[in-house]
Amino acid sequence: MKVLIAPDKFKGSLTAKEVCAAIEQGLLKNDSTLSIKSIPLADGGEGTCEILTENSNGSIISVEVSDPLFRKIIASYGISGDGSTAFIEMARASGLQLLKKEEQNPLKTSTYGTGELIADAINRNVKKIVLAIGGSATNDAGMGMAVALGIKFTNKKGEVLNPTGENLIHVREIDFDQFILAKHPIQIIVLCDVTNELYGTNGAAYVYALQKGATENELKLLDDGLRNFASVVDQDINFPGAGAAGGLGAGAKFFLNASFNSGVEYLLKTLNLEEEIKHADLIITGEGKMDQQTLSGKVVMGVAQLATQYQKPIIALVGKNDLSVEEITSIGLNKVISLVDNNTNVTNAIKNAARLLSDRAAQQIIL
Repeated sequence: MKVLIAPDKFKGSLTAKEVCAAIEQGLLKNDSTLSIKSIPLADGGEGTCEILTENSNGSIISVEVSDPLFRKIIASYGISGDGSTAFIEMARASGLQLLKKEEQNPLKTSTYGTGELIADAINRNVKKIVLAIGGSATNDAGMGMAVALGIKFTNKKGEVLNPTGENLIHVREIDFDQFILAKHPIQIIVLCDVTNELYGTNGAAYVYALQKGATENELKLLDDGLRNFASVVDQDINFPGAGAAGGLGAGAKFFLNASFNSGVEYLLKTLNLEEEIKHADLIITGEGKMDQQTLSGKVVMGVAQLATQYQKPIIALVGKNDLSVEEITSIGLNKVISLVDNNTNVTNAIKNAARLLSDRAAQQIIL
């Protein structure tokens, strides 16, 4: 029997690769003759860089860059085995997880470090950059990224602006004279599953800035800054997805001429998951928490849709399940097995995720 294991990470507990290993160990307890193939997945967020790099037989590059508050840190990204493609997660340089709670403030933060990662990749002569833009600490519309790539922003007095969220409102002129991509044009693919526009009630500031440390009173200033940026560039950049990562979606489109892809769809296609599903007898997927976000296009949803397309049985092993039976059925899942149950609380499930995954696979997946 051929079993395909294709899960996302269990955030805070296990990487996708570790999830695969734990499930495989449990299955082999019952039947050592199983033919098992594991394909760790991601949704365009954390873990995407490693998975795409490993799939391409590539290597991880570490480089000194600026964190969201311009402090020096070491961040990493991947380069494919043939040297043609860089895989960058903006959260490695400009992510919210890099800041303490009291440091989080989208008026003061910048995507400058993300631009430094891009610049480093360009200097290594890559032909394409895949940029995952989830988890940002910023609301600067990619202004910081652009400055790191040689662009200057000035106010009405001609003074050069520091590339932070609070200064978007002051931008009057954009100088492209030293823009390095003008000399080294490359293909940029942005992985993004957010559909928010740049500004307005459904925009970057009003929807996400509170989570990044802004106060209610600061939302209008941030939103006005995004509106001003759109006015200065004088292009229609208020499209669905423009508000991703504090407006980095819009900045990537305008400055980098980026194309946009769903993170999950890009991973599934790149890793050739459809072909693997065709040849499997059973598919096992999973994620840390299955909830309403799952229904909007996360890993479990994407894998289940392919399994249903080819009429293959699919089981989800999850840390915690918050979906109803009807919602589970609508996705196409045949069974959901949760680590959190009547005998296991959330704390225990997080702490002992690997052992519990192995046990659940051995005890509840009957082949």
